Amino acid sequence: MADASPALLERLREIFDARDRANMQPTIDAFLAVLDEHPDVPEVLYEVGGAYDTAGEEDTALGYYERALAAGLTGETLRKCLLQQGSTLRVLGRFDESVAVLDRARAEFPDSDSVRLAHALSLHAAGRSDGAVAELMELVLDRVRTPEVLRYEASMRGNAAYLAGLDAAR
Repeated sequence: MADASPALLERLREIFDARDRANMQPTIDAFLAVLDEHPDVPEVLYEVGGAYDTAGEEDTALGYYERALAAGLTGETLRKCLLQQGSTLRVLGRFDESVAVLDRARAEFPDSDSVRLAHALSLHAAGRSDGAVAELMELVLDRVRTPEVLRYEASMRGNAAYLAGLDAAR
């Protein structure tokens, strides 16, 4: 695994920040040029995948995500890659694979709200709506701490657990 220097990470950030979501080809080209220079750096592989993903080229994106994961992504970039890989699998109709990737992301990043949201979407797409609602209920209960919600928290967590159990029983 090659390490990304601070200068390389800054270069990747600048390319990302300059992207035009309506015209991703210049961003793809810029990331591919960096990849030519740094073919084994997992963060570069991840960014190439993300650019293809944004361009709607999901199959191509998946290959880069898989290479980035195999190259040893860690930390925040690993979280983002797993979330995007899981979401891309969902878009491609590969629902069970999507849920499995996002299960891993949930286990490794249990406090990530974006992973929890993506996980709920994939559960729903996989026909596991009870689990999706349970996931969303838990997220709301963890983040909305108003007196009104707190009054019913125990009951709502019980309902979320019940729904998750229904989903797991299937």
